[in-house]
Amino acid sequence: MSDAPVSSVTPRPLRRSRRHRIVAGVCGGLAEWRGWNPTLVRVLFVLIGALPIFPGIVAYLVLWLLIPLDE
Repeated sequence: MSDAPVSSVTPRPLRRSRRHRIVAGVCGGLAEWRGWNPTLVRVLFVLIGALPIFPGIVAYLVLWLLIPLDE
């Protein structure tokens, strides 16, 4: 048997943020889900979205449709 410690923290589901939203709350929701700063997530998304191999606006729109809004 394993004596590994069991985490009592319940994982939070991924939701779009109502608090940290500029457009649809996608980056704010990702930041809240991971426990990061929302501004950092937005900057990283813009930098990665500027790469020609990553269509940032399409990814944002898809996430907007797939991730439910926080209650």
